[in-house]
Amino acid sequence: MATISSVLLTVGHWVVWVVGGAAILVTLLPILRQTAWWIRICDFPRLQIVAGLGLSLAAALALPTARSFGADLFLASLVAALVYQISRIWPYTPLHRIQVAQASRPDDDDDHHISLMVANVLMYNRDASRLLGHIRHYHPDIVLAVETDDWWLSQLKRIETEFPYTCHAPLPNTYGMLVFSRLPLREPQIRYILDPEIPSFHGCAVLPNGVPVNLHFLHPKPPAPQESKNSARRDAELLVVGRVIEKRDGPTIVAGDLNDVAWSHTSELFRRLSRLLDPRIGRGLLPTFHADYKLLRWPLDHVFHSAHFRLQRLVRLTHIGSDHFPIYIRLSYEPSGWQEQELELEDADADDHEEAEEKIEEGVEDVANGEQ
Repeated sequence: MATISSVLLTVGHWVVWVVGGAAILVTLLPILRQTAWWIRICDFPRLQIVAGLGLSLAAALALPTARSFGADLFLASLVAALVYQISRIWPYTPLHRIQVAQASRPDDDDDHHISLMVANVLMYNRDASRLLGHIRHYHPDIVLAVETDDWWLSQLKRIETEFPYTCHAPLPNTYGMLVFSRLPLREPQIRYILDPEIPSFHGCAVLPNGVPVNLHFLHPKPPAPQESKNSARRDAELLVVGRVIEKRDGPTIVAGDLNDVAWSHTSELFRRLSRLLDPRIGRGLLPTFHADYKLLRWPLDHVFHSAHFRLQRLVRLTHIGSDHFPIYIRLSYEPSGWQEQELELEDADADDHEEAEEKIEEGVEDVANGEQ
């Protein structure tokens, strides 16, 4: 009996060391800021890594073990990694103060509101009814649908009577983009910023009160072996848009499936450059991917906006047959509160601009070299 207990104890120690060691390793890798997909992918599951670190720490403390320098170092590493990971996701919990103030205008003041629905439909999903149901229920001003091919365009065309302003780029490569708007669109354009296969939308929507709102809708490739061997193009596309926004003062919204999490270094660099706010901060993670696996979820679909807006409503919608949940956001144009919300922003410094330039150059070189 003693032998069995000894074996089980040994196995328990090995499991703790393997799980805890792996969690420490994937905590350290993203700090390297390399673009290789197997490093950048570690940015995503921070909540899951926290769980692994917490369970490993609890088990390490519970299991009897002889004191040694190695054991103490392992425990200290678990604690340090756990604290670091929690600090990264802490802003995206309701325990943190909100970054975007709640709207003060009444919800029925349509002249000063803009609402947006963002949906990665999953191109191979052939059920449009659930997304159309969300559109009818939430009545957004703008619908952005990505991963859309010609079939999806044929299904969503039925809403064009209510959304007469459109800009479409349906593609069979899972990177198609469709934009439908109730609000007039000025100079709507589909651009291919870096990758000739990846469209993005740029233009202005005009609010009923006459205020133009700059729009940038993106869906770059993720760092994944079947998509892109590194994050260079994704990072560069986001930062190119960030630099464009940096030179403008008007109301601005950036939205889409960015294939990045808000707590990544690149996302934070983008927000410093563009001086945009994240309405998730202080309100919750609202993970949008993967819709089918509750334990493997993180926020990939985003809406960032300038300090001209306050938040009326932000909702993660129900399943539409895709691997992403759609999100719906309603913003209140309240420029009088601009300076107050500006205090929440961190300015980009010289190092940020230098890093952004380097990342953009790396993305351009990646395209020129024909890397996947």
